[in-house]
Amino acid sequence: MREYSTPQTVSVPTSGNLTDDVLRNAREAPDAVQFSRPDGEGGWTDVTCAAFLDEVQAVARGLVGAGIGPGDRVAIISRTRYEWTLLDYATWFAGAVSVPIYESSSEEQVRWILADSGARAVVVEDATHLARVGAVRGDLPDLEHVWAIDSGAVAEIGRLGAGVTEDDLEARRSATGPDDLATLIYTSGTTGRPKGCMITHDNFQNELCVAVAELERLFDAEGASTLLFLPLAHVFARIIQVGCVKSRTRLGHSSDIKNLLPQLASFQPTFLLAVPRVFEKVFNTASQRATADGRGKVFDRAAEVAIAWSRAQDGGRVPVRVRAQHALFSRLVYGRLREALGGRCEFAVSGGAPLGERLGHFYRGVGVNVLEGYGLTETTAALTVNLPDAQKVGTVGRPLPGTAVRVADDGELLFKGGQVFGGYWNNPEATDEALHDGWFHTGDVGEVDDEGFVRITGRKKEILVTAGGKNVAPAVLEDRVRASALVSQCLVVGDGQPFIAALVTIDEEAFPAWAEQHGKTGRIADLVDDEDLRAEVQAAIDEANKAVSKAESIRKFTILPTDWTEEAGQVTPSLKLKRNVVMRESRDEIAALYE
Repeated sequence: MREYSTPQTVSVPTSGNLTDDVLRNAREAPDAVQFSRPDGEGGWTDVTCAAFLDEVQAVARGLVGAGIGPGDRVAIISRTRYEWTLLDYATWFAGAVSVPIYESSSEEQVRWILADSGARAVVVEDATHLARVGAVRGDLPDLEHVWAIDSGAVAEIGRLGAGVTEDDLEARRSATGPDDLATLIYTSGTTGRPKGCMITHDNFQNELCVAVAELERLFDAEGASTLLFLPLAHVFARIIQVGCVKSRTRLGHSSDIKNLLPQLASFQPTFLLAVPRVFEKVFNTASQRATADGRGKVFDRAAEVAIAWSRAQDGGRVPVRVRAQHALFSRLVYGRLREALGGRCEFAVSGGAPLGERLGHFYRGVGVNVLEGYGLTETTAALTVNLPDAQKVGTVGRPLPGTAVRVADDGELLFKGGQVFGGYWNNPEATDEALHDGWFHTGDVGEVDDEGFVRITGRKKEILVTAGGKNVAPAVLEDRVRASALVSQCLVVGDGQPFIAALVTIDEEAFPAWAEQHGKTGRIADLVDDEDLRAEVQAAIDEANKAVSKAESIRKFTILPTDWTEEAGQVTPSLKLKRNVVMRESRDEIAALYE
């Protein structure tokens, strides 16, 4: 059993709560810009630390006036926007507990989370969410208040606080301590019903005091800023939100992914965070545009040089030829990619799933260093992270200070640290299964090298065992197949079968350009058996197979006529594939692979 721990390097508050940061910022730097809000005309309107405190206190008084008591749960259903953060902190000021719900959640999911959490109030974004809550409200006896942001919820809640004094609010705020519950974050539910992870103020403080210090070059850089576009219902985005407030880093919100590039250009963030699928899409889009403009070969060569240059950095010596080519492509290609991210972005943080070594080297080679980390909802986001000065591309970094990792005999990764949650809400059985002797069992399989860098190799429950007894981690193959610009999703199968096979879906945005270049007409569904399309996918399969032994390699594949999406229920809001759902829905296609 292998174990590695990193000593604690910073002190964590033993009193107070997350709202202390808002008060401190307003006291120390009242005129500093804490947020920038879209002005509706392509620009941004600044919100100072003092103004944010005033708004938070006004909404918090309204919550108290509405009868929200200490420890009561207040749910938020909204896309990523300034009001989300405002409501989050207002809930904490009122001594209550925030319960984020993905804005894309179905009626059934909304019913379950509101009922299980016993939420007394919910703030939704718009009429669509109002209708969703309205459809299930009869099943929710604890739910007393429903407000909608687009219908003036902030002002409406604020008016309810007319009779609540500053002293009343401060008494409520300061009564919350480190061990009190800050939020219930429900897992996105790749399997089974979502479980509510109980995250305390102390969990957040343990995570953030360390992370902000370790990632000093992100949070403390001159003019540090980030544009948040991931769902705030996801712990990854949430921890960045709280980290920005703690470090007084300028934060913007965006829920319009289709217009993200113009917003990046105007906001000009110094760092970003995203899940691997976003980094894949940015790379694939750039490759497609270059091919459409007749510069496909130039882009491909530039990509190879970026990767070679990054790999050479790890070796400590960059060959003269690679250095010269890298300088040339920096002017011709890489600069355009950096401009697409706003022109000032030096770092990005990736989490939620393995990024893939090739993409990690590519982005570092073009001048945007992607720091890959690893964590779960149950661990208040990061357990490990690559740092600007301590990085191994292809790993998820070392444990954060104060965190220990252990590799069990079966390869499962176990962690211990102050950011690890106390258990699942109303679910002692699941809690007992996840926590043993102070160690959290992640369900992920991985390795730890001599320097403490962690590498994720698969999910414990997703390891496939072929009929020949070969253990295969599907994630390694799936990540590499998805690296193809034409591939959207890949599911590797073969448990109990004589060989490994795959289901593949085609990227609907990339397909039209590919079809035009190859003289094809019709939809994806019309061309799933087309020789040229299959050859393109086979090339991606061949590239993926280079990473594994022959016994682990993909022997057959099927192209499906439609992609897997969140709307159709095969993908979670955090862009993870629901393997059990896809396996169930595609059982006939899987069976056909082995006929």
